Amino acid sequence: MNYKLEWMYKVKSNERIRVFSDWLSGELAVQFAEELEATGKVTEIYFYDEAGTSWILKEMKKLLTEIEEDPHEITVFFDGGFQKDTNQAGLGAVIFFKQGKKKYRIRANQRFDEMESNSEAEYAAFYFALNILEDLGVHHLSCEFKGDSQGVLKQLEGEWPCYEETLNSWLDRIEQKIKALGMHPKFTVIPRKENKEADKLATQALEGKEIFAKTLIL
Repeated sequence: MNYKLEWMYKVKSNERIRVFSDWLSGELAVQFAEELEATGKVTEIYFYDEAGTSWILKEMKKLLTEIEEDPHEITVFFDGGFQKDTNQAGLGAVIFFKQGKKKYRIRANQRFDEMESNSEAEYAAFYFALNILEDLGVHHLSCEFKGDSQGVLKQLEGEWPCYEETLNSWLDRIEQKIKALGMHPKFTVIPRKENKEADKLATQALEGKEIFAKTLIL
């Protein structure tokens, strides 16, 4: 989760100016706030998350302590593969996150039957990744989803309409899951070459090679 700081700065004329920061990680935001306080020229420091919730410094420190052992700073890569002759899909997901002071990566895939199209496979892969996040205990956090399916991501953003009944059904399921988890998603379209790992996992699922691996990133 990223946070924005707001504070009042007193200039030499004793006038006060309201100032805002860029979006910062929780740890950096707290460090910055402490350094601002040390100048003696700053008052009324507030932290805001992307949902608009606010905290003072003392509350922010407590919050970071409470969530330190929960997964956070999450980035998800997803991809779906489709075999028209078998109507099977391969779902692949790569998830990066921090837990405590450590960074982890999860690689996972799954084969799924009764698919109708490659677009449906992409939606199923996204939903597959959401289920992994739910199992990790992820809730009320910002999360960036990256994939090479522009149509799927633009439809999830609400920028592009979706006219297919099957895909609308997946949209509804995904939106309901995101709402239930209290997530603040960010959708990023990436080139296919940047999504090779999720693509490989999807292909391996179609080949019958099921994978689930959690790795500590050194």
